[in-house]
Amino acid sequence: MSRTRRVVVLDYGSGNVHSAAKALERAGAEVEVTAARAAVMEADGLVVPGVGAFRAVMEQLRAVRGDELIDRRLAGGRPVLGICVGMQVMFERGVERGTDTEGLGEWPGEVTELPAEVLPHMGWNTVTPDAGSVLFDGIEDERFYFVHSFAAQRWSLDVIPPFPQPSLTWAEHGGRFLAAVENGPLSATQFHPEKSADAGIRLLSNWIGSLS
Repeated sequence: MSRTRRVVVLDYGSGNVHSAAKALERAGAEVEVTAARAAVMEADGLVVPGVGAFRAVMEQLRAVRGDELIDRRLAGGRPVLGICVGMQVMFERGVERGTDTEGLGEWPGEVTELPAEVLPHMGWNTVTPDAGSVLFDGIEDERFYFVHSFAAQRWSLDVIPPFPQPSLTWAEHGGRFLAAVENGPLSATQFHPEKSADAGIRLLSNWIGSLS
């Protein structure tokens, strides 16, 4: 029987930490909501949720040294999963209503407003994952719940062998945008798995199952 994976949901002031924690528990993880350095570094997986504005999330993360914790985990090959704005801040910068904010810089590129007539993009939408995606194994044709007006709309990271190519998942709202990325120890979703019913729980379960 496989052991239960320990997952920390980073507690830095984001409003949806507890709903994310409940969903992770449903998906089979032992979950702690904390920003304590030792717990964050020792967990099998770290989840970084996020709601609201890019700048506010970055300020909150830095206030608890979450930027350092995320970078240290990834440098050691320790899995991290970003959700919604928790995905957006993994990029170099976010541009929201004239405000240009430096992100965590784990991936190159910027987060900008979707070119859609109706914003926010709110509700259920289909996604198109790359073949071989771990997160979307068995749920490739499911719908997921989005609430956002901004997203990464390009992918510009060049990965040189022997490192594996990232698995990219796209969605459409006014134009194509990244709905999820799986890149070594760092994965992220623009949608909310914790609000995506059984498909979201299955995605979290897939991620938990990938933790060593």
